[in-house]
Amino acid sequence: MSGSDTLARPYAEAVFKRAKETGSTEQWSDMLAFLAAVMKDDRLSRAAVNPKVDRHAFTELLLDICKGHITEEGENLLKLLVANNRLNLAASIKELFEQYRAEDEGYIDVDVKTAFPIGDREQRQLTSALEKTLNKHVRLRTEEDDTLIGGVLIRAGDTVIDGSIRGQLQQLAKRLYSPKIS
Repeated sequence: MSGSDTLARPYAEAVFKRAKETGSTEQWSDMLAFLAAVMKDDRLSRAAVNPKVDRHAFTELLLDICKGHITEEGENLLKLLVANNRLNLAASIKELFEQYRAEDEGYIDVDVKTAFPIGDREQRQLTSALEKTLNKHVRLRTEEDDTLIGGVLIRAGDTVIDGSIRGQLQQLAKRLYSPKIS
């Protein structure tokens, strides 16, 4: 678990609990995704951690940017994150929230990185195999990554399946360079 996940966890848990209470998990999912996207802007992310930036003016700017995309409760979360200097956790809060939502709704998001595009047929086969292995409904998200050389890298929550050529070469290098224990 990364340090940002540790700091983000209480916020994500509180938001998820509130979303369940009010039946607004989809709405919160959208709001958190929007807030995380806003915080990807380099200028805003730098301003969020700059102690010279006026917190009130910065909060007003963010509220203006988010107008129409977040509810009053979303505004309260934004204000809390700014006040606690935790706005840089927006992406981690979103990711943790989505994990809680997936667990609650009985599915798992699986990220698949491949060196080359995979077709619909292969995606269906992979989804079917992962559903049997993970015993959950799978929502597959695929991405091409030319640094893999070949093969596939699968992340499902805390589970990582590295079937990439790069990963296999790294494992081979570890075995070649590690001392043998007699």
